Amino acid sequence: MHIGYIGLGIMGRPCVLNLLKAGHQVSVWARRRESAAPLLEAGACWADSPAALAAEVEVLVSNVSDTADVEAVLLGENGAAHGARPGLVCVDMSTIAPNGARRIAAALAERGIDFLDCPVSGGEVGAVNGTLTIMVGGRAEALEKAMPALQAMGQTITRIGDSGAGQVAKACNQIAVAVGVAAVAEIVKLARACDVDPAPVRAALLGGFGQSRVLDVHGQRMIDDNYAPGFKAKLHAKDMHIVLDTAREQGVSLPAAERTMRLIDQLVEQGDGELDSSAIARLIWQQN
Repeated sequence: MHIGYIGLGIMGRPCVLNLLKAGHQVSVWARRRESAAPLLEAGACWADSPAALAAEVEVLVSNVSDTADVEAVLLGENGAAHGARPGLVCVDMSTIAPNGARRIAAALAERGIDFLDCPVSGGEVGAVNGTLTIMVGGRAEALEKAMPALQAMGQTITRIGDSGAGQVAKACNQIAVAVGVAAVAEIVKLARACDVDPAPVRAALLGGFGQSRVLDVHGQRMIDDNYAPGFKAKLHAKDMHIVLDTAREQGVSLPAAERTMRLIDQLVEQGDGELDSSAIARLIWQQN
């Protein structure tokens, strides 16, 4: 399969390498051509614009920062829509607003182009290992066509529903991670307040009903006081604002998510946006 890829950052680069390893022909585009250099050496081809890229591929994957960036590379000047042939499947692995995904899907559908919102969980490690969890919104027929590409990048691929549903699932995932991080920070805080080493507490909880991936990974980060990302706080902040904006649009209250979002915002505002978002533990530990 000939696959195009837009967005060659911390997630995109390993995803492209996994597509190449799976035997796919891959062409790429990024705002900075130098970011593509190691991928071109590995066998990828360069396209001069998203439109040029879309003209030559069967499936086009985008993995960029936010809703506006997705709209720009797919629908903007020299965007993929201007070069695509009917039948192209656009797979967006960015985390964007559900309503933004629906809007983009509708605009592409007018040109005979399918759009799958496919946000992911698993971070850089999952991207490198090809074990991402991929949450899919869009037509089942489009997912079937894109499946060989997704299987090269992910381990668990679940169609949630129609357009935007993948992004709703990702918003739910970000709540679980953010609130879970805050809970683990409070576990460490209470253990230390009681003069108990949090390391064996974590080990014990991992064997019981309280076990979670957040406790496993981020609990260790907190014990080590090492917040190299991971998932940068500034990106988690962006995602949590999507969560709360979506909740407000639906008229629902998410108090735990809102409290945690304020902590992540505080972390970013104090200049620590490049740290892993689990560094909110330091803020929680400072509170009385």
